[in-house]
Amino acid sequence: MKPAFWQRLDLWARNISPVGLSVVLILLSVIPTHVPGYGSIVPQLALMGVFHWTVFRPDLFPIWAVFVIGILQDALGGAPMGLNTIVYLTVFGVVLGQRRFFLGKTFWVEWLGFNIIAAGAALQAWLLLSAYHVHVLAPGPVFFQYLMTMGVYPLLAWVMGRWQRSVLR
Repeated sequence: MKPAFWQRLDLWARNISPVGLSVVLILLSVIPTHVPGYGSIVPQLALMGVFHWTVFRPDLFPIWAVFVIGILQDALGGAPMGLNTIVYLTVFGVVLGQRRFFLGKTFWVEWLGFNIIAAGAALQAWLLLSAYHVHVLAPGPVFFQYLMTMGVYPLLAWVMGRWQRSVLR
């Protein structure tokens, strides 16, 4: 028997929610705060979404979604087009390759793994931006953005974990 329209719509909405939540994280990261200098150190919220959903629900977070999220982040955040796309696709590939390591581990291991991967992503973004501008950029803003990302991850991991347990069952 074919499921009813509303059941199919409900299933579709549940399955698209990791991508939708990552888009919401992008929108949250580009909201103007009018805090001087905050724009250069705003946490990489979308990177947290890419990491979390790649570890826990890669079946609902395909590579094309990572590509679209990267392009959207670049377009809304004012970065050179393709910068975050390359970084997010790299993170996606690395995390997908190490997914079995993260599954079943404590949150502290997950957080440590995220911190290492986020450091690599920050370094990659800094190198790509330096190459784009054809001179070495100051590493300070990238370092503080990394620290902000590291500090916000536990809260967002908790929210995404709750979402996964309640909505994605």
